[in-house]
Amino acid sequence: MNMIGKPAPEFTATAVADGKVMRDFSLSTYRDQYVVLFFYPEDFSSVCGSELHAFQSRLSEFSSREAVVVGCSTDSATTHQQFLKTPAAEGGAQGVTYPLIADMNRNVSDRFGTLDGQYDYDEYGRLTATSDLLCQRGLFILDKTGTIWFQSYHFKPIGRDLDGIIRELDAIRRLQIDGQICMAGWKG
Repeated sequence: MNMIGKPAPEFTATAVADGKVMRDFSLSTYRDQYVVLFFYPEDFSSVCGSELHAFQSRLSEFSSREAVVVGCSTDSATTHQQFLKTPAAEGGAQGVTYPLIADMNRNVSDRFGTLDGQYDYDEYGRLTATSDLLCQRGLFILDKTGTIWFQSYHFKPIGRDLDGIIRELDAIRRLQIDGQICMAGWKG
């Protein structure tokens, strides 16, 4: 589903940042900043862990561009906390400081089109699943007003290229700040 140019779906969810649980997490907290929101299948998987650490290692590059990074999976807050306490050498995400949304009810993943598995909604609007429901790798860049300017989806076993993500963020900022377009191959 094409979400470019549309406001990011509103939600309130539980998230974990710096090991602390936030029960009323919302992207609206980050108005006046760019947001890089990425979805990943699950904690304690090798590709997911590598991505979380890659984003953490380049967090200052995002911050210098007035951007925050937020991750999301269908894991629980408790699982996120354990993942964040576990060293990278043991398959964990120790050292990751940005928020990880715990999308247990799958609403956030569904609204952003990243929910993967066999599911439907019953007559009461409740999600019913006949398979495990995980996130595909999705990534969205929101501008300071909460409008989606970039979206991408990746097959689960393939990690993302952060240079490409930073290039997209730079291009969006260049267009919004200076009104300058970016030709193919442009580098920020």
